[in-house]
Amino acid sequence: MFTLIKNENKARLGCFETPHGTVQTPVFMNVGTQGAIKGALSAADLETVNCQIELSNTYHLHVRPGDELIKKMGGLHRFMTWEHPILTDSGGFQIFSLAGLRKIKEEGVSFNSHIDGRHIFMGPEESMKIQSNLGSDIAMAFDECVKIPSPREYVEKSADRTYRWLKRCDAALKDLNSREDTVNPGQVLFGINQGAVFHDIRIEHMKKIAELDLAGYAIGGLAVGETHQEMYETIEAVEEYMPKDKPRYLMGVGTPGNIIESVYRGVDFFDCVMPARNGRHGHLFTWNGIINIKNEKYSDDSAPIDEQCECPVCRRYSRAYIRHLFKAEEMLAMRFSVMHNLFFYNELMRRIRENLMNGTYGSFRDKYSLLLDKRI
Repeated sequence: MFTLIKNENKARLGCFETPHGTVQTPVFMNVGTQGAIKGALSAADLETVNCQIELSNTYHLHVRPGDELIKKMGGLHRFMTWEHPILTDSGGFQIFSLAGLRKIKEEGVSFNSHIDGRHIFMGPEESMKIQSNLGSDIAMAFDECVKIPSPREYVEKSADRTYRWLKRCDAALKDLNSREDTVNPGQVLFGINQGAVFHDIRIEHMKKIAELDLAGYAIGGLAVGETHQEMYETIEAVEEYMPKDKPRYLMGVGTPGNIIESVYRGVDFFDCVMPARNGRHGHLFTWNGIINIKNEKYSDDSAPIDEQCECPVCRRYSRAYIRHLFKAEEMLAMRFSVMHNLFFYNELMRRIRENLMNGTYGSFRDKYSLLLDKRI
């Protein structure tokens, strides 16, 4: 399912085949947590900004509108009218964020819904069933994302439990895929490496989950409090033990510079709410750095957000107009800004792939790794 086309040192150019199309890697997955991009972007808009793969969340869609309802509607692809690949997160990170409302045990996690307070239990089998009902192309294993820092003893026990949960996920999804009423029998499972920033725990955990021969592997539990350097060092420690013929996914990361540096270290898949969240607050990515469109200096600026950008917003509207929309509290301000930022991220990945194909990724990294994260 994964084809490695070319390497430049550890950076990898590849493609990953799914029942809903082929994904060119490295790739950024645009985050539509509840089946929509926050900022009023539709599935049609995702095609306009050159999105290859969309990510939705198991926990949120289970709570509302319900995965059984989505299955009844033909699965998430039909429900949101997106006919391209979808990855669903397992819900583990959202449960991690409900620290005061949850109780973890071997069977799974008991917690209260953040919407109505009702009691919910989710374990590996429940997570796989929900994701099967959603019919995504890639299902993520149910895991525990531990906070950083955490005591070593707890991290070791958590990583061991996450491994046991992964084996249960694998068995459950194989069973679900064999059933006649399965929405997407081609759904595959990605395992998740955990271990906080303890390199020996990470490596041992990676060795164990690699033996399960899954469709792909993620590095989870980062971008939750550690420094960028700690994150990069953790990737470097784990990468050596990740299967070379399977895609690698760094969960929840990150800035353009984080992505460039992580591709350099061998990562293929990324996701992050940052481009949409920043866009909703007027922080816009450009090829010269990050601008705050709400600043007074843009009030009479007739230039586009970024003169190098070919997105629908930059082709038509000025900085002055978009700033006016924010000041007037028009919803169109958020829509335009999120559209631009997502286009920028997808264009960033296209340029990364182009430079990998041309053997020029090193010089691309040197030019843009720090520049794109700079605030203007």
